[in-house]
Amino acid sequence: MKNNQPLIVIVGPTAVGKTATSISLAKQFNGEVISGDSMQVYQSMDVATAKVSKEEMEGIPHHLIDIKKPDESFSVADFQSLAKKSISSISEKGKMPFIVGGTGLYINSVIYDYNFSKATEDRLFRDRLNKFADEHGNDALHEQLKKTDPLSYKNLHPNNRRRVIRALEVHHVTGKPLSEQLTNEESPLYDTTIIGLTMDRKMLYDRINERVDQMIEQGLIHEVERLFEEGYGDCQSMQAIGYKEILEYVRGTVSLDAAISQLKQNSRRFAKRQLTWFRNKMDIEWFDMTTNREKKLKEIHTFLKESYY
Repeated sequence: MKNNQPLIVIVGPTAVGKTATSISLAKQFNGEVISGDSMQVYQSMDVATAKVSKEEMEGIPHHLIDIKKPDESFSVADFQSLAKKSISSISEKGKMPFIVGGTGLYINSVIYDYNFSKATEDRLFRDRLNKFADEHGNDALHEQLKKTDPLSYKNLHPNNRRRVIRALEVHHVTGKPLSEQLTNEESPLYDTTIIGLTMDRKMLYDRINERVDQMIEQGLIHEVERLFEEGYGDCQSMQAIGYKEILEYVRGTVSLDAAISQLKQNSRRFAKRQLTWFRNKMDIEWFDMTTNREKKLKEIHTFLKESYY
């Protein structure tokens, strides 16, 4: 059931400028920011996640950042629960909650209050799947999803073994696909306005390439080396874009130039997937940030003011 709690959501592809935009708007609307990024929850993983710095926050409180160690699991259901608590605590202070990020499924789970499967676990089944993946590879395990849950098969990366196994386990226990049990999109839970940021494709790709170069300058290689030395090399979090590519260089399997080139390519492809997901799955008011960013910020401000005040 929808309540009257206002919620502003800012989405868009990587490198489009969500962080700077959200902080500017949060200052104008007395807001606090909830990170809608599945990777910024991890401590010590700062450079490749483009994690907002204390200086960049400009005094705006941020939530759901640095709350997990790199080897700890963090699910959509975890995010949903914590984000809803953050929305309540922010609103109780008389402030406006903003969810800002690029992980669409996580954000939608809050907006539409997804009902996550309460299926009991089958540890023997899960152990069998882990053993199968050890022997035949993650891709072979991922292929098993195609028949039972084609939507999860499409949305889950083969290397995300934990979530692939969970999807197979839910179908095994309940007889229904996990993707069916996530969906509850009849109406938003909150009085939600979703702002989408986009820009010219070539400009966006240039910004992505520049961001990767900046990450290298900011110490991405050292960050990955440290995480690897601390024993996090095989963690699921290290399969994220930015870590998995540089990890291959750290392990000595590819050259640094090849790793950086792959990182840029994967980031551009990721941005394209994000845009496709947002356009197909969310009711968004889009703003093109290609030129005259200050003018567009004023337009967004006016749009939000008319929506809530």
